Amino acid sequence: MVAGICGCSSRNHLLINNLSNYLQYSSHKTPIISAHRGGGTYAGYPENCLESFGYLARQMPVVIECDISITKDSILLMMHDDTYERTSTGTGKVSEQTWTYAQTLFLEDHRGVATKYRIPTLDEVLKWGNGKVIYTLDVKKDVPYRWVVEAVQNAKAENYAAIITYTATQAELVHRLDRRLMISVTIRNREEYDRLHAAGIPDNRMIAFVGTREPPADLYEFLHKKKIMTILGTLGNLDGMAEARGDGTYRRFVENGADVLSTDRPLEAGRALNLIR
Repeated sequence: MVAGICGCSSRNHLLINNLSNYLQYSSHKTPIISAHRGGGTYAGYPENCLESFGYLARQMPVVIECDISITKDSILLMMHDDTYERTSTGTGKVSEQTWTYAQTLFLEDHRGVATKYRIPTLDEVLKWGNGKVIYTLDVKKDVPYRWVVEAVQNAKAENYAAIITYTATQAELVHRLDRRLMISVTIRNREEYDRLHAAGIPDNRMIAFVGTREPPADLYEFLHKKKIMTILGTLGNLDGMAEARGDGTYRRFVENGADVLSTDRPLEAGRALNLIR
């Protein structure tokens, strides 16, 4: 058995023995919800926040897509933007402030309402996630991939953390740093797959992000034949389509070939796919 979910005091435990096997395509697998920026679209629950991760994980098995930035004194912390204003009580650029300053801030939800929650470090996130969620780690500019890989290794998180890359060069670097890691790669067409293949990335280490619009059916078919799971970014227009036309739209995305839905509406998508427990 590769993975299982068991209810325990209202919390879902995600038990994964081998992430490569768990994220390998099979026509029999249940679709997966990925929470863009770790949630952050529900009142009182900010993005990139441990409490938000837990709020979602208590309700369904979930992938947490979250963002890694770096402070002036080289601490890896969870923040999407270059600056603090949008998501916290802070001001200024993250890279120009110390971790000491970051610790004084409170996170704000999507309405701009301050919460009691603090900005976590990458180390704290990796420690918390074991047995609870899968992570896809989005490495922001100026953050060395080597440091993120080392943090995953130090936390022994290889079986629940994958690294997001955007180019074949980045994917090759991550694979060279640790050949055990799963890598989220962008494959919107055959040419992008060919570049990754030429860079030496094995099929069984790829999760294919196919973009934020539905790709041609033959791309899904091509990737599935290679047992590569696909991530469709419904965040943005496709989430808006589902909200306007009905959440059953998420089922159509899966029927068309998406294995993972990366969404700003994880609970709505989860309910539509009967994943909420």
